[in-house]
Amino acid sequence: MMERPVTDTHKGRTTKDGIRIHEAADFAGMHAAGRLTATILDKIAEHVTVGQTTGQIDALIEAMVEEAGATSATIGYKGYKHASCISVNHVVCHGIPGAPIPKLKSVSRDLEKRRDSDALEDGDIVNIDVTVVLDGWFGDSSRMYVAGRPAKRAERLIDITHEALMKGIEAVKPGNTFGDIGHAIQSFVEGHRMSVVTDFCGHGLGRVFHAPPNVLHYGKPGTKSVLEPGMFFTIEPMVNLGRAETKTLADDWTAVTRDKSLSAQFEHSIGVTENGYEIFTLSPAGKFHPTY
Repeated sequence: MMERPVTDTHKGRTTKDGIRIHEAADFAGMHAAGRLTATILDKIAEHVTVGQTTGQIDALIEAMVEEAGATSATIGYKGYKHASCISVNHVVCHGIPGAPIPKLKSVSRDLEKRRDSDALEDGDIVNIDVTVVLDGWFGDSSRMYVAGRPAKRAERLIDITHEALMKGIEAVKPGNTFGDIGHAIQSFVEGHRMSVVTDFCGHGLGRVFHAPPNVLHYGKPGTKSVLEPGMFFTIEPMVNLGRAETKTLADDWTAVTRDKSLSAQFEHSIGVTENGYEIFTLSPAGKFHPTY
C-alpha cells in the first residue's frame, strides 16, 4: 500500500527488470516480520464483532505492533495516521479506520454517502491489512473477517478470493512468470463469474515496502518477468462480486466498487525458492480464512 523510507542494505543482485534477488540468509528476516504480522492478524480476529468500531480495532493493532518492538509501516506515510487499513463490504482497499463506513446501499447511488459511524454491523465482511517493520524487514499481509453472520453470497465471495490467492501462489516456482500467477488467479475468478480488480496489484518487498515488480492478478501465461529464487513479493488479489471497476473517494484513500458490489481480498508475502515458494505470512493459529 505505502512505502516508508528505510535504509536499504540489500546485498543481492538486481535483474534487468529491477527486481531484487535476495540471499538465502534474507529469508529468516522475512519470516520473522511475516510471522509478527500474521500473529497480530490472528489476535485481532476476536475483536471483529458487531458493534466494534474500526477505530478501536486499529488502536489495538497499533498497540500490538508497539508491544512487539516493531514499527508500523503505514503510520506517518503521506499523512496517513493508522497502523492498518480496514475495508468493509464494498470498500476494495485502503479503508481508513475511524472513518464512517461507506454505505453498501444508497437510494441516491452516491458512493460517498456513509453510515453515521465506523461501527461494524451484522453481516459486514471486513478486510484488515497490516504491515510491520521488524529489524528492517517488512511483513505485509491482509485477510478477511466477518462481523456476525455473513450472507451466503458474501461467504462464497470470501471462499473464491481465498482460493484465487492460493491458485496464484501455486504458480510460483523458478521458470514460471508473473503472467502465470495473474492468469491462474484471473481464470479461476472469472470461471466463478466474479471480477478481478485491475486498478491495484501486489508488489516486491523486503527491506523496502514497495519495489519492482508490480504483481498483477490478471494476465497471460508466459508473459512478464521470469521468476527466480530470491525474489520477494506480495500476492493480494481483490475480487468483486460484480464488475471490476473501482472509484477512490474524496479522502484520496478509500477505494470502492463502482457498482457497490461486495469486494474481498487476501494477501500473503512470498519468497521464491529453488523448488517453489515459501509463504512468510502464514497464520500461526490457522486463522487466515475466517470460516475454516
